[in-house]
Amino acid sequence: MHKKTRVSSGVGQLDRLLGGLFIGDNVVWHDDAGNLASAFCLNFLETSLSLQKPVIYISFDRSPKNLLDKLGHLAESPDLTILDGFTYGKGAGSSIFTKFYEEPDPEQLCHVKMIDKPRDMEFVIETLYAVLETMLKGDVCLIFESMTGMQEIWGGEEAILTFYSHSCPRLYELDTIAYWIMEKLAHSQQLRAQINQIAQVAINLTIKRGTTTLTIVKAEHRGTEDTQAPYRYWTKDLTITFDMEKRGRGQLNLGLRIKELRIKRGLSQAELATLVGVTPSTVSQVEANIIYPSLPALLKMAEVLSVDITSLFQQAIELEKRIIFPMADAVSVGFPDLPKGSMEGKLLTPPDFEGKMEPYIIDIEPNRDLPTHFFIHKGDEMGYLLSGKLRMSLKKATYTVRSGDVIYLASEMPSQWRNPGPNVARLLWIKSK
Repeated sequence: MHKKTRVSSGVGQLDRLLGGLFIGDNVVWHDDAGNLASAFCLNFLETSLSLQKPVIYISFDRSPKNLLDKLGHLAESPDLTILDGFTYGKGAGSSIFTKFYEEPDPEQLCHVKMIDKPRDMEFVIETLYAVLETMLKGDVCLIFESMTGMQEIWGGEEAILTFYSHSCPRLYELDTIAYWIMEKLAHSQQLRAQINQIAQVAINLTIKRGTTTLTIVKAEHRGTEDTQAPYRYWTKDLTITFDMEKRGRGQLNLGLRIKELRIKRGLSQAELATLVGVTPSTVSQVEANIIYPSLPALLKMAEVLSVDITSLFQQAIELEKRIIFPMADAVSVGFPDLPKGSMEGKLLTPPDFEGKMEPYIIDIEPNRDLPTHFFIHKGDEMGYLLSGKLRMSLKKATYTVRSGDVIYLASEMPSQWRNPGPNVARLLWIKSK
């Protein structure tokens, strides 16, 4: 057998524990809560797209519109193909969902293909491999968002085992990398054991008393000694930090630091690569700590991320002692999940300041709609409208916000913002970490 190529999962510490991913791997995620695997999948998706690898995302649980909203800026790639098993599966062909295809978005970059007969397993198999045959360039990556959802419409564990045992060896021979997500409690222990036996990699994600842990159950051909040991980790946006990284912040973890600062600035891997003058592959491998950048590239990264180069290697202790931050320290941030040109934002403290709150100035252009909130809501947030007027949709109500009004969000997150115009609406926005 020829030697398999090793690639990154997009999560540096997982690569170190696992020994990286190999072309041909089928990776099964046994998810204790049903939503823990999402962050790992999105990192894998971002890294694959930054390397311009074709990706197929198969969903039976989300409508195309819902999935595109979840993926945000990651859906803005012609290398992504979504196979929609929801519309004529759980969506039952309702016009609410079919109108997505009747009114296509001309600015949509990814490809969405509807599976006409998702309840017919053989038809799903034919559709999947027909799409695979059209992808002649590069190693194809696949994400099966929910094997549990597939099982629900196919009517039992026998069907899902048949599909998996048929597809897994074939995908291995086609030199793909496939992520398979299972909701652990929705399947029998016998099925999970049978799935693990066929897979090259199997990973358990569990949550107990608010603490999430990752355990590598199987890692074929790695020679790793890290199987069966639970590792605690935390997730914030797309950044996944393991307990060993938190304890060892004094040690060099350049990749994680660059990734944290990049996400804080609202930049994708591809955007950072363009600004630095390197390839997206270089950024991906640097963030995974597979390689170290050259000194010129490192200096340019610090410049683009608006930080002193020393803060890439250690916490900026001096910054924590400061109490005054001039406006000159403010840096522009991107909002990749919101329409381009609809708003601008500045972080008012340096990106490497590790305070408990983050203050922003946000300008929303006149007569513009924002289809979601500015940030992924994790903790309390507060806003003060300095000028202009806004409308905010929250749950089923719409609120009008006028100059001088204060907005406080605890567990709620607005579903839409609108500036009815005619002037720019300026917000002072503070969010807790």
